Amino acid sequence: MTEASAAAVKPARSAAALIGWCSYDWANSAFAAIIVTFVFPTYFSQMVAGPGSAGAEDWGLALGVSGVAVAVTAPFVGAVADRSGRLKPWLAALTLAAALFTAGLWFVRPMESDILLALVLVALANVAVELATVFYNALLPRLAPPHMVGRLSGWGWAAGYAGGLAALVLCLTLLIKADPPPAFLDPSTAEPVRATAVLTALWLLVFSLPLFVFVAEPRGAGMPIGAAIAGGWSDLKSTLRKAWGHGVLLRFLIARMLYTDGLAALFAFGGIFAAQRFQFRLDEVLMLGILLNVTGAIGAAAFGWIDDRIGPKPTILVALAGLILLGAAALVVEDKTQFWVIAGALGLFVGPAQSASRSLMARLAPPGLEAEMFGLFALSGKATAFLAPFAFSTATALAGDIRAGMATIIAFLAAGFVVLWPLKAPGPARVGG
Repeated sequence: MTEASAAAVKPARSAAALIGWCSYDWANSAFAAIIVTFVFPTYFSQMVAGPGSAGAEDWGLALGVSGVAVAVTAPFVGAVADRSGRLKPWLAALTLAAALFTAGLWFVRPMESDILLALVLVALANVAVELATVFYNALLPRLAPPHMVGRLSGWGWAAGYAGGLAALVLCLTLLIKADPPPAFLDPSTAEPVRATAVLTALWLLVFSLPLFVFVAEPRGAGMPIGAAIAGGWSDLKSTLRKAWGHGVLLRFLIARMLYTDGLAALFAFGGIFAAQRFQFRLDEVLMLGILLNVTGAIGAAAFGWIDDRIGPKPTILVALAGLILLGAAALVVEDKTQFWVIAGALGLFVGPAQSASRSLMARLAPPGLEAEMFGLFALSGKATAFLAPFAFSTATALAGDIRAGMATIIAFLAAGFVVLWPLKAPGPARVGG
């Protein structure tokens, strides 16, 4: 894309547009909280596949396969989107697809014959959500003024934590824990639980609307979609060659690959660690999740200001240092109250590590190639996602102690810190190279 066409797609930077952009983080977070993490995996493993089955493993495999699909396709799809000149049509199509596949989970009944339907739908929905995020992230450097890229990214991430928490509480109070349940839903066929998928789909559609209404994206001088697809592969090959020779970008993507693997494993196994090490009950694990969402939102919002003052790279390093130190402390404390305090403090650094990474990618992305760059960003977050869980499981099995597994997660965070440390990253006011 030429500089002229890149400039042509710069949207207006109104307050409504900035709020509209953040609303999408609020909208898509319900999928992660309800479908990926808490409600639907439990329903699938306990009521669809049944106790004693491989339901949890099958669910994880479906998400893993969808993650590989995202890693493979995201850079190419991003390249095509950049050539076509606009991002919002792609974002709209993928958001609609994600909502439809998610709503389809309503038809997954508590019986083994619906196992395959559940796995296919959740895999397709996850691909759509993850690819949509590529285009959503790519709007950041086109939308945010240079002096507030970090803040906008942090505010969006904070909105995501808050949105996921709000959607989860709504599902619990209106559907799952409602006594009596809504009259039009039959508990004998798990309809109150299945209805959480419909609520998630509606949540995504309704709360994504402010982005599409208020974030302007004037039509640029992009190519027709057919020509964009035809030229996307050659563009991607060229970009991959340039990225390989671009020391700053390559080092950042490798560093992010390492610490993102660690963060993903922390999310996956943190509750298990609390349950085994400190005998947390299920309700306490849910309370721990709420605490981490609250402190994560606070950290993401607060560190957004720091990002704009000192730059995203120092912000990521501070966040990783906090995670490493607090993670190490969690391994050695014996008191349950002390663990609660450490866990709450740890949440303050989770959001900044993620939001500042998005901010740094926004600053590294050349104008007009934002979607392609965030496609590589998605690739770096998925390419080795199996390594940290594998290391955790292996270390725990060999040592017979879950603390050994958690130590491997800290090692991934530390490795990312070391790789990122010498990076000569752009300053806080530079966006788009």
